[in-house]
Formats: sequence, structure tokens, C-alpha cells
Amino acid sequence: MLNDTRVFPSLPAAPTGQSLVSHAGLNVLTSFLDATGFGALCEEQLAGFVPETATHRPGRVLGSLAVMLADGGEHVSDLDTLRDSPDLFGPVASNATVSRFVERATEEPEAFTLGFAAVAKALRSRIWEAAGPRNPATLATRLDPLIIDLDATLVDAHSEKELATGHYKRGFGHSPFVASLDYGRGNGTGEVLAAELRAGNQGANSAKDHIRVLDKALAQLPDSMRDEHGKLHADRILVRTDSAGASREFLNHLHSLGLQFSTSYTLPVPNERFVHWINDKDLWERVIEQDGYERRDAWVIDATKVIKLHGYPAGTRLYLRAEPLHPGAQASIFDVDGHRVTAFLTNAPRWNVAFLDAGHRARGRCENRIKTLKNSGMGKLPFFRASANQLWTDLAMLAMNLVAWMPLAILPAGHDAGTWDMKRWRYRLFSIAGKIISSARQKRLLIPESAPESPLFFTLVEGTARLRERWRNGHLAA
Repeated sequence: MLNDTRVFPSLPAAPTGQSLVSHAGLNVLTSFLDATGFGALCEEQLAGFVPETATHRPGRVLGSLAVMLADGGEHVSDLDTLRDSPDLFGPVASNATVSRFVERATEEPEAFTLGFAAVAKALRSRIWEAAGPRNPATLATRLDPLIIDLDATLVDAHSEKELATGHYKRGFGHSPFVASLDYGRGNGTGEVLAAELRAGNQGANSAKDHIRVLDKALAQLPDSMRDEHGKLHADRILVRTDSAGASREFLNHLHSLGLQFSTSYTLPVPNERFVHWINDKDLWERVIEQDGYERRDAWVIDATKVIKLHGYPAGTRLYLRAEPLHPGAQASIFDVDGHRVTAFLTNAPRWNVAFLDAGHRARGRCENRIKTLKNSGMGKLPFFRASANQLWTDLAMLAMNLVAWMPLAILPAGHDAGTWDMKRWRYRLFSIAGKIISSARQKRLLIPESAPESPLFFTLVEGTARLRERWRNGHLAA
């Protein structure tokens, strides 16, 4: 007789008629989306894309798709996850209904884009107001500005699609351009203001693309970032880019708008005097890392008087950073004395060298937001037409922002969930299973107390209920 040792319990399975929900944790997201008045906003801006007598209104179609993407879905057919639990998620449009909606929207892409942008801006304004002291507009000052990151990325396509071309990494696909907002360390992960789908062979250093996407991003900022005459508080905004944004045309455009900037810079070929000056670390200041601690083997210095800048806006300064070469890194002509030397340009009003360097190095957070945006739907564009894939990109942006807005408006500053990655939200909270019961002619959702994030679930549900009541009574601010 063989006695095998099981790794997991082997339980007999049987079907049941009980109302079990496998993704009951999504209730926090659907409740939050409803509380914001998303349905009414969509009805106001996008009602023209469905027949007047249609059962599934724009808010229901777009809201279901956004929640599905936030939960990890990749295709319209993944709406089955919501469709199988009508008691919790309500009636969900069929795949055919969604396809007809997308077809109508892509026949007038400019009208849909404008309407969707108006909905997104209204949501952002309402949620920022609800954030109270954590409102990014309230926190923004001339010395600690609101930071907008601009960056391009690559999305591979596995079949022929409009705008899909070969790109510089020898792949095939698109090159979306993304403008995102950094809430700052300790205040959350940040959100996306604009995401524009482009052909895969579009360069990352196009000044015109930078300007166009930046204009879309600035238009998304709430009215609290403007004065009583509607003029943008440009001195409270800093635009941060990699070296692709260091073109004179783009930086002069920022200067004309009164915006601050911090952008990586490709150094010119140095002369002998310049190389010798780099070696003399006595003239440099030690780097401060993101946690505030001083780093003993890295330095930064203002090099504006040594390396002359021509054609850049008045007040532009050049800073150099030197740090040890990473293991296996290939040394260049600039990497003298065993150190990698990089540079960035800025016109920020602060003059603390180490502070400016730490702020520019925080641009790496932008890469995390782009990764999250891809994980929220932009990484797999399901349609052939470019306008339809742009709609899908807008939905991915909404899905990501909902997960960023929820802790911003409900949770206190410093809460661990405020910095969670999208995948952690899915595995720790959205995937919680539940059971729907009827009692006193009312349906209720039961969540197991042993679920890993059940306290957070109820905190978000109760916080959303308070938000709904405040907004219903016209009290936007916290």
C-alpha cells in the first residue's frame, strides 16, 4: 500500500446555488466610482455615443471596462468576471454592445476624446478637493512645485494594427507618449494626466510631441491650479523629462509659459581642463539620496560657469553628478576617475545643489507609473484601428487613476496602501471572495474576517460612504 504525502489538501468539489463572488474586493472600486458621480458625468459628455433608448448608458459601459482593467483584464471578453455576478456589479453590457459603442466612438474620435477628457478633469477636480490637506494643488508652491513627468515608452503589437511600425529596439508596435503627475514621496504613487498613442517609429525627442502632450496634461489640471481669471499658476509647476526633452525648442516653450523644468542633458565633448576639473572632488557637494541620507561616494556640482550653454532660456543652469560606475558598465569619455558623470538642466528657483539633484533623480518614479499604466490595459491594445486603441488607452488611464485617487481621497497620509503597486491591489484586495445574502429585504455582501486586507476593505467602504454623503450635500472639500 502506497501512502503518498500531499502538498495540498484534496477536497471533493460540488456545485452550489449560493451567491458566491470571486472578486468581491472590487466592491471598493465600484462604490468609489459611483460615489464620484461618474455615471452623470458620462451622460452629460458622452450620451451621443449610445442610442437614446439604450439600456447600457456610457457610464455603465466605460465604468465596467475600467473596473475590469483595474482587476487585470486584458480584453473586452474579460467582462465575464463582472457579468457572472450581477448582484454585485449590476447588469454588464454584452461584448457585442461594447463593440458597437467602440465603433460609434471611433467614428468621431475627436468628439469622444474631448468628452472623455472633460469627464476625467471633472473627476480629478472633485477628488482633489476631497483630499483636503493632501490636495496636490494645495501642496504645490513655487519652491515645492507640482511635478509633471513626460516620457515615451514602447508597446509591442503581435498583429497588424494602425500606427504599429518597427521601432528602434527592433520590435514592432506603438510608442505612446505619457504625461504623469508625481504626488511626491509619502503622498502616493501619482496619476496619469495624458497618454497619446503614436507610431512605433516616432522619436522620443520630438519637441512638437512634448509640447502637444504637455498642453493636454496642463488642460487636465483642476481649476484650483488657476487664478480667478483662469490663468494657470505656472510658477507652481515643474516639468521633468529625460534627455529627450532637453531640446532648445521645448525648453524655450516652457520658459515662455513660465513653467519650471528639470531635464537630463547630454554633455558635450569635454576638453582637458574640463576633465581635470571633474577629477577634483573637493569642489563638489555630496549627493543626498531620496531618504534624506548623504551618500559618501557620489557628488554633484553646478557647472554652469564651466560649460557654457547657448540658445537655452535665461536662468537655465547645468548640474553634474558623479558616482561610481555600476559593475559591468561600459565607461565613456566622460567617465573619468572610475566615475559615471551625468548632467541635468533646470531653472528651478531653489539653489540647493543636492536637493535639486535628488528631485531630478526621483524621475525614476515615472517609470513605475508607466509600468502600471501598461499593466492596466495599455500594454495590450486589442483593436486594429488607432482611434479604438486610443480609447482603450484612455480607459487604462482611468483604471489606473481610480486606484490612485481612492487612497488619496479616503486614506490618511502615510498609509501603506497609498504606495501599493497595482498588482498588490489585485492580489491583496480586489481578489477577496465574498458571499451575497438577503436579509430584511436588503442584500448584503459578506467578507471573511480572515481575508488579508479585510480591515482596509471596510475602511475604504466606510470612507466612500462618507464621501458620497458629502458630495450629495454639496460639500466637496474635506
